[in-house]
Amino acid sequence: MKDIPISDKFPELDIAINAAQEAGNAILEIYRGEFEEFTKKDDSPITEADLKSNEIIKEILAQTEHKILSEEDTDDQSRLSEEIIWIVDPLDGTSDFIDKTGEFTVMIALVKNKKPILGVIGWPTEKTVFAAQEGKGAFRYSNDEWKKISVTTTAELPKCRTVGSRHHLSDKEKLFIKQLGIEDFASIGSSLKVGKIASGEAEAYITTTNKMKEWDSAASYCIISEAGGKMTDMSGNEISYNNKEVHHQNGILVTNGIIHQTIVDEFKKLE
Repeated sequence: MKDIPISDKFPELDIAINAAQEAGNAILEIYRGEFEEFTKKDDSPITEADLKSNEIIKEILAQTEHKILSEEDTDDQSRLSEEIIWIVDPLDGTSDFIDKTGEFTVMIALVKNKKPILGVIGWPTEKTVFAAQEGKGAFRYSNDEWKKISVTTTAELPKCRTVGSRHHLSDKEKLFIKQLGIEDFASIGSSLKVGKIASGEAEAYITTTNKMKEWDSAASYCIISEAGGKMTDMSGNEISYNNKEVHHQNGILVTNGIIHQTIVDEFKKLE
């Protein structure tokens, strides 16, 4: 894989890209064979691919000595006193992995002072990687080359393409999207929703759930921000990371930035 065309790279960027690639290869190997699925205490699904990916990522990131907050490990909270930590989702979209949709990803973010300063999302089935570093723009690797990506400048809501969850879309969200006058809606798995907006292939992602956690959004946050878009909670408040409570309590709104405030204002009318 060619080097990402960024000058003054954080050394962690290449390490994170490598970890996403290696984990992705291991996930694909399991995906193409027979695998068992299990249920975690919170009723969410898990497979051996989640665990294998986690193991590989931890091994590769260990060379940096930063603490790791991962979906698949017990959170010992010693991370809270750290300025810099990794936040990892070894397999985002486990339901999509099990359903064989191909729409699952590996997510790795480096967070400094509660903000993601680099983000990497690997999409194993498409041999695609999204990556960004603070202040350096966002990039997408596919067909063996890196290309800079950015959001669209679409400003009219009815013309906005909206993406949402395949497995968790609530009636409240469906109704709100309809009220906004948005007709173009597609269900997509995992963090690929944000990848689409960052690449200019959609304009908005709306989720009002309080079930999303820091590892579901940290890598995406850096990528969408560097692509010129915006990620906040549904009320327009900034999102921070490396908190004691890892749930995002008030949903997530990701847009091309231009339509962001309009959606926030409309949402506030509902509450």
